[in-house]
Amino acid sequence: MKSAEIHKTLRTNGLHLGILPEMAAARNPATPLSLDHDLDVLPEVGRRLTVAQLAGHVDDLAGRLAAAGVTAGDHVPIYKIANFDVWVIAIAVSRLGAIPVMLSPALDAPTIGALLGRLERPKLVTDLPKLDELAGEPLAELTGAVIVVAGHRPGVVSLADLAGSPRVAPVNRPVDEAAMITHTSGTTGLPKLVVHTPRTMGTRLTPQWRLLSLMRGRQRETVAIHISFVHSRMFAAMALVLLREMPVLLLNESDPERTARSFLEHRPGFIEALPNSLMDWECLTDDPRKPFASVKYFSSTFDAIHPRTMGRLLDASERRAPMFFQIYGQSEVGPAVGRPYFRGSAHQADGRCVGFPMPGSAKVRVVSRNGRPPSETNPGYIEVGWVGLAKTYHGEQDRYDENRFGDWWRTGDVGFRTRLGCLHMLDREIDMIAGIRSVLEVEDAVLGQLAELSELAVVPGPDGEAVPVLCTHDDRPLDRDRWRTAVAAFPQLAEPVQITQAELPRTGTLKVRRVELSRRILSAGGRAG
Repeated sequence: MKSAEIHKTLRTNGLHLGILPEMAAARNPATPLSLDHDLDVLPEVGRRLTVAQLAGHVDDLAGRLAAAGVTAGDHVPIYKIANFDVWVIAIAVSRLGAIPVMLSPALDAPTIGALLGRLERPKLVTDLPKLDELAGEPLAELTGAVIVVAGHRPGVVSLADLAGSPRVAPVNRPVDEAAMITHTSGTTGLPKLVVHTPRTMGTRLTPQWRLLSLMRGRQRETVAIHISFVHSRMFAAMALVLLREMPVLLLNESDPERTARSFLEHRPGFIEALPNSLMDWECLTDDPRKPFASVKYFSSTFDAIHPRTMGRLLDASERRAPMFFQIYGQSEVGPAVGRPYFRGSAHQADGRCVGFPMPGSAKVRVVSRNGRPPSETNPGYIEVGWVGLAKTYHGEQDRYDENRFGDWWRTGDVGFRTRLGCLHMLDREIDMIAGIRSVLEVEDAVLGQLAELSELAVVPGPDGEAVPVLCTHDDRPLDRDRWRTAVAAFPQLAEPVQITQAELPRTGTLKVRRVELSRRILSAGGRAG
């Protein structure tokens, strides 16, 4: 089957995760996968395997899970230490017709307990370290079974003990019914459980299916992926690279030195990573080993990324006409708009311009917040509409309905569209600060002048003032004179608060938890500590 035919089938029949490795192996069983870590559930597998071997391991784990009592229609939350085996286990769960529920390892035990309570005694898959963290939660009441990937505890089933279990035939979920559940970041409270169907997941592949079509040539280039293994984007990214027969490098480590070694060994032509990871890797752009020399395409699909970061990464590539493609979206809508950036101009880009609607993909509109037409000075609600919208919030239909307006989803972001149709995302509505047009715009401008900053977040202080909270590379002391020069155009800013990078609260996708950061400042009387 040709690439275009596969894409059409996915849009029509949906993406069925449980048969994904099998489909990919049928196209090219030798497509290689490389990892920078060992799989906890299958430590003997090593760090290099083919897609045919991956399909075999998924089939094996599906048999073990069935022997552990997982059946079609079950909710199966997966909560363990970050590892690619999270994805492998989820695919195996899906192969049984059960519904994997992806829970970030960054969530604490009380939050996990609350989410398990919404799932009506699900069958939990975890590991011993996370099981120990959950010791204070009433798992016997909250779950129908507890399954660990390895090791033993009283009353717990171990997948390691079920090796050799009979294989089972795959079961596909109905195309418009729940097939996977992920969760929101929880920056404003308890995370919401986002329900995805085969149709919504298949539809969301369109934008980057076309982007990967740009990578033509006799030799298929390696795609390096550094995304949270529990995020919906991870499942889309893996479907794309496997079905397009592209070698893939899967990174768990974000440490710059380890990342550099991986890039130097595998020489990726395409990198998809979290915006904050790309910021952390800026220090590698001056590395004499040139770890980014082979990269033709960079891509980021979470928050808008700072122009400084894009410019430095593109300058570090030694490929002809490298490109950075930014896609704006969120878990509930998938990819909404996108745009390319190029060497020589990316560093000067307007970081608030997040892109244009992509052919065959989502529609975007901006709706008035106050009865006046949305504009640069009067931003409106950003809404997205297409068949890729998430089906619901599990157990919280009312909260879902609050943001659903017919065929449109209100993202919680505010912005405007230019005459040419480019969407400008100024801020999350909850992050807006009186007297500042866009806190993200301020952060872009200051980060562009101060290369020593590794992160900057402007949040409300005790009196509603705009407090800049910052981190520096290696936690070096801030040069106050350089700071004052950089913020001269923003007299609205209060005095900066410097914290260590370890103190910065982040989500599972490394986004700054601004509400939590503001809360800390309020409780500390203007200090983040």
